[in-house]
Amino acid sequence: MRNIFLFIRRYFTFIFFLLLQGFCIYLIVHYNTYHNAIFSGTANQLTGKINEQYNKVEDYFHLKITNDSLVKANEKLYNKLREDYQLPDTATKAVIDTIKVDSLTQYRKFTYLQAAVIENSVNTQSNFIVLSRGTKGGVKNGMGVVDINNGVVGTITDITGDYAIVMSLLHKDSHTEGMLLRSNGERGTVSWDGVTPNILSISKIPQSAKVAKGDTIISSGNSTSIPKGKLLGFVTEVIRDKSSNNFLIKFRSAANFYNLQYVYAIDNSQQEAINQLLEKAKQQTK
Repeated sequence: MRNIFLFIRRYFTFIFFLLLQGFCIYLIVHYNTYHNAIFSGTANQLTGKINEQYNKVEDYFHLKITNDSLVKANEKLYNKLREDYQLPDTATKAVIDTIKVDSLTQYRKFTYLQAAVIENSVNTQSNFIVLSRGTKGGVKNGMGVVDINNGVVGTITDITGDYAIVMSLLHKDSHTEGMLLRSNGERGTVSWDGVTPNILSISKIPQSAKVAKGDTIISSGNSTSIPKGKLLGFVTEVIRDKSSNNFLIKFRSAANFYNLQYVYAIDNSQQEAINQLLEKAKQQTK
């Protein structure tokens, strides 16, 4: 306390000057409109800057709380993303074949079962595709599979209640019969050499056939799995086999195996009856 009185006594004149100066400023600002406006503007600007700096400091100490709330909010949003949910594949469409079996029966009818591709390989010798639809969705072994543009993808070889395995055309053991759309519809065996994905070959096409780069190759229809006329691909190279009278034709697949998202499994209503007849015929020849 004694030091305080000594300080006031020593600087009394200066302190008194400051008080008088402050009182004068008060009178000028309070009783003069122009000076009042200038002072208010300056004071508001200064106060705003001080508050801004204070808020930055305060926000810094609340960062942990803010981050925790953002993490929780993001978790809720992620759990609502569309791709986190998967609806069962239940879509179907009926396709009527234009070829009559005979004059007494109705047109053959195919049912296309939509399925999502959940796994697909293209870089091995034995490529398979996994579909998110199985026996519960009406899918059966032996069904042919095409993409959304009717490009042939492969054949179903294994199945469970919810999933199906498709042997891709890009498989060393896949042998599908194809035919040239133009010329006389010459037929041959479609296979993959295991080298370049999306590039297949068709063999046993006679050199008498008229074939050129860009020609279309379709399914022959000699199968209960894949109907006639489905796109297999487009010719990229025609090679003459000197050891025979046939062509070896390279073609680019109509289905883009790098970007398969949805496909259709083809249910042939006559497939089971035909398979039973074939099995019976095999048993009789033994």
